Formats: sequence, C-alpha cells, structure tokens
Amino acid sequence: MANKVAESISREEFFYGHKACAGCGGSLAVRAALKVLGPNAVSVLPAGCMSAVGFNFPQLCFSNNSIISTFAGTASMLTGVEAGLRARGYKDFTAVGFAGDGGTADIGIQALSGAIDRNDNIIYICYDNEAYMNTGIQKSGLTPFGAKTTTTPAGKNIHGNIRPKKNMFEIAAAHDIPYAATASVGYIYDFIQKMQKASQIQGTKYIHVIAPCPTGWGVAPDETVDIAKEVVDCGLWYLAEYENGTFKLNHKPKEFTDVSAYLKKQGRFKHLTDEDIQIITASRDKKWEFINKNFEL
Repeated sequence: MANKVAESISREEFFYGHKACAGCGGSLAVRAALKVLGPNAVSVLPAGCMSAVGFNFPQLCFSNNSIISTFAGTASMLTGVEAGLRARGYKDFTAVGFAGDGGTADIGIQALSGAIDRNDNIIYICYDNEAYMNTGIQKSGLTPFGAKTTTTPAGKNIHGNIRPKKNMFEIAAAHDIPYAATASVGYIYDFIQKMQKASQIQGTKYIHVIAPCPTGWGVAPDETVDIAKEVVDCGLWYLAEYENGTFKLNHKPKEFTDVSAYLKKQGRFKHLTDEDIQIITASRDKKWEFINKNFEL
C-alpha cells in the first residue's frame, strides 16, 4: 500500500534548497503536498517558518509560483489568486496555502472563516508545530496544555501553558466545509492520500497536519517522524476527515501507547508532574469518548 501511494506522486521536487532547521516537520509537509499537486500549484505563504526559509533573496526555494502574504491574509490572498487566474482563463491550477498554527488558529482565522463561507476553490494547509516557532517559540492557540514556551514558561506555580489546544479541524467542519481532514507527517501516506482527495474536490478544503519542530519541541532532528507518529499512537492527535456532513475516523489505535513516554521525550514537557500528565490523559480519554460516539470508522 505504501509503495502504491509513493508511486502516485511526482518524482519532481517543487520545494528544495530551503534553509529550514534540520528535521523540520513543516518543510516535510510542504514538500509532500506540492509533490501531489504538481507544477501548476500556486502557493501562498504568510509570515512564518516556511516563508522565512523558502524565500531567501536571490534564491526562491519553490519551483512553482509562490507568494508571501500578510500574516493574517493567507486565505484572502488565496481567494484573489484563484479568482484572478480563473478570470484570465486558466483552468489547470491549484491555489494552495501553507500557514503555521499561529497564522491559522490566531492571526489568520478570520480570513480562513471567510474563505470557507464563500466556498472558494482553494486548499488551505495548516502545518502545526504548536507554537510561533519562527519568532522565538511563543505560545499559539494550538500550543497544547502543559507545553513550555517563551511566553508560557514552566515555573513553581504554573507548569507551562494552562490553556487547551484549539480544535481547528472541528472549527473548520462547523462551517460545513466541503472537506476537512487531520494528518501527521508521522503518517505521511495518509497525508498524501488526503492531499490527493482534496485536489479533486470543488470548494474550500482544509487539512491540518501535525509537523513537529525539533527546536521548539526539544527532540533530536532525526526523531521528527517518530514523534509525529507517536502523538497519534498515544491518542493525543487523531487522523480523521469531515465530508458531506459526516466525521470519519481514519485510524484507531488498538491500544494507546504511553502518554507519559511521549511527553517526557520532549524538552518542552520535561517539567510536567504526574498530576499534569493525569490531566492530559484524562483530556485525551474524554476526547476519544466524543470521537467514538460521533465519528464513523
């Protein structure tokens, strides 16, 4: 199955020569997505890791047409790109946006909501490394509970971030979007298949892919894929789709791996107490109760 999926995408590279940190999960997500969409994809990227590492004058690390948007305007600029190309008679193209967690869940959520409401024919991809990594590892709306960042430090009284992670997948689905999905670079074949599916659907598509940042997460560069797989296997992230008003679970672990082991591997969670880990585990179990009741298998 894996070989069939790998063989279904282009052997050409559309994102290379960039200056991303070793082990960057975001660059892996962008590379795989563009290999699915091919040379006629037109990508829009706001301020963030991928624009910082991909647009280095005089070198452009995208071999297809790409542009940097305002931090808040990924989705609105995608609207303009799609409408402009269509107005000029182009048909064989895909307008795709790549925005980080802050540029999606915080700064860009209004423009994203508007694009979904208009049902613009675009693909919006959130590569989620769970903090504003490009500007110094500050908390975003997608930073998980307990994580240490420069704006949610771990001290004697407060153990990192005290707020839960926003559920952007369900927020997008609440708009009755044509297609939304979750993914992880630890399950890259699942991500590729969802990209292929999204490319064939008319209207707005939203894919939320977990893309670890070794620098911000405190893991070794060669552990990116493993830790992105483990977050799914321990149940703190799930692989699912929303389509035609229905939620569908794509992968259900037979038995969750140890949450504590996943957390303790990362520098951002080293400070957590047993009580903190119990809170995180209880939150996971509550979420999976909801999933089991409301998602199709």
